[in-house]
Amino acid sequence: MIIKTADYIGSYPKESSCPQTANPEYAFVGRSNVGKSSLINALTGYSKLAKVSSTPGKTQMINIFKINNMWHLVDLPGYGYAKISKTKRKQWERMIEDYMRFRKPLQAVFVLIDASIPPQKIDLEFVDQLGVYQVPFVLVFTKLDKTKASARTKNIEAFKKSMMEHWEELPQIFVTSSKKKDGIEPLRAFIQELNEQYYELINP
Repeated sequence: MIIKTADYIGSYPKESSCPQTANPEYAFVGRSNVGKSSLINALTGYSKLAKVSSTPGKTQMINIFKINNMWHLVDLPGYGYAKISKTKRKQWERMIEDYMRFRKPLQAVFVLIDASIPPQKIDLEFVDQLGVYQVPFVLVFTKLDKTKASARTKNIEAFKKSMMEHWEELPQIFVTSSKKKDGIEPLRAFIQELNEQYYELINP
């Protein structure tokens, strides 16, 4: 898939505020500072589409972008950010939960996992909750360039092993580096495949 246009639609404080659309929607979410903005920028080819910051918690609303006038990319707030009040954190959690459960155009959630560190309980709990909500999702391991191949392979395998304690099968998995652009093209191809399936269903 060649991405020719990426337009900012808006930022919304809750799912019910998001605009109605017939376009398929794909949400990107992960633990704070997982490299989400960098991945979105690498995926779209627009270096400043999502705001990259060394400070976690930069994304605080549901940010929606229209890609190629065909589909929506949704940048969700990171979960697990500790340096905010409990009230604010609860608001973020509710915002994400409501979006996942009730957003009708949502076709899949791309859950970003930091491959440079061992499995985190909060990530495992998040994907388990997506299972409860019956929301389709894939795993996108990030930061391949931040650690040695042996270490990241160990971390990824450990995450998969932990998931299999609760899941009968694993979702689709992508392994990426935003800096080196590794794994970016397979991600684009996967979204293109989902788009084709979506439009075949609504336009048989």
